[in-house]
Amino acid sequence: MTDSRGEVLGTRRVYQGRLLQVDLDRVRTPNGTELDLEMIRHPGAAAVVPLLSDAASADPVVLLIHQYRYAARGLVWEVPAGVLEPGESPLDCARRELLEETGAVADRIEPLTTVYTTPGFTDERIHLFLATGVRAGTAAPRPDELIEVHPQPFSRVLEMIRDGQIVDAKSIVALLFLAGYRLKM
Repeated sequence: MTDSRGEVLGTRRVYQGRLLQVDLDRVRTPNGTELDLEMIRHPGAAAVVPLLSDAASADPVVLLIHQYRYAARGLVWEVPAGVLEPGESPLDCARRELLEETGAVADRIEPLTTVYTTPGFTDERIHLFLATGVRAGTAAPRPDELIEVHPQPFSRVLEMIRDGQIVDAKSIVALLFLAGYRLKM
């Protein structure tokens, strides 16, 4: 098979997990070089920036979550997000995760952008959304999720990014995309 990545000469599955798979692909790159590449196959994910106040307000309020992440060895500030279920659309995933992690529902959820998380070794893509008309409620996280919900003024969220308190890449991209292209601050 040949595509813009070159020709895939062979694939060997070296790990099959609950969430992801690891393949060893033998490829011929567009310049003719042959090499073995480790690839993490991921079903994709969706993340959503929930605004409690109107996006046109002077300083809209965002629902952030503070979630325990084993890989980060502690709590991480994030926007609600989760992995796509089989057959689930990114929009439905965003809506589900918003409700599950924050207890909130939104009148409107619209796409912001889609990004590859780490294209050097994974095909994972995260679809980023904006939720408006959000009404806060009671979160119902899964038993393995340790989450606290914190409404924050958008100006404070930007300070948290600048000061290195928000280090989660998907959240930074979604929030800065929103600040740069959607909000009138």
